[in-house]
Amino acid sequence: MLLTGRTLAWLEERIGILGALYLVLLDPDRFEPPENVRLAELAVGAGADALLLGGSLSLKGRCDETVRAVKGAVDVPVIIFPGDVGFVSEAADAILFLSLVSGRNPQFLIGEHVRAAPVLKETGLEPIPTAYMLVDGGATTSVEFMSSTRPIPRDKPDIAMAHALAAQYLGLRLAFFDAGSGAAEHVPEEMVRAVSGYIDLPIMVGGGIREPAAAGRLVEAGASVVITGDVVEKTGDPGLVKAIAAAVHGR
Repeated sequence: MLLTGRTLAWLEERIGILGALYLVLLDPDRFEPPENVRLAELAVGAGADALLLGGSLSLKGRCDETVRAVKGAVDVPVIIFPGDVGFVSEAADAILFLSLVSGRNPQFLIGEHVRAAPVLKETGLEPIPTAYMLVDGGATTSVEFMSSTRPIPRDKPDIAMAHALAAQYLGLRLAFFDAGSGAAEHVPEEMVRAVSGYIDLPIMVGGGIREPAAAGRLVEAGASVVITGDVVEKTGDPGLVKAIAAAVHGR
């Protein structure tokens, strides 16, 4: 019998306590490990509840090195956000076992999972079954290009609802709606609200979230986890990160 892993249980417990969590995404391809350690310390110091580490590409092969460096510097869960099987490190607390259910590319529906499963079993890394749904953010993003899939239209919440419900019925544990890195606009609150009232899974939202007010509105609409990446990487402003964390936590 497959039981809830420690990190997923932690996420569920903290959502129950705080109402919503704020996660910061770091990209091991974009920065050297020491710089990602600095960004991780900034994010956690400003109120991030946990860290995601990953991206669409793994060109430089330093995921494991970065995970180990970050884990040695902060005392929050470090969860891998994989673009492919190259993003695996046994030093992480868990990995989002993403199935890109909004697309029809078999590589990201099941192909990468078959390659990764034996590696995860060997390392003991906790997989968190996660439905990943790409939403139109007003610009072509890396994940859209690399996955060869079309995003869910912004004005079609019914399509998002149907995909999320199918993911729940398939037994996935989280529903992740992502406008993608570099998105011009974040996932619409109307879509989050519609999905939140339709499924029982915690909803994660990322991409294009740059302001505390936007983060707060997404939580009010039903998001359980709000994720930012560019806010930390491009601004390095702990005050802004702290304000987003406060908005997510309802303070």
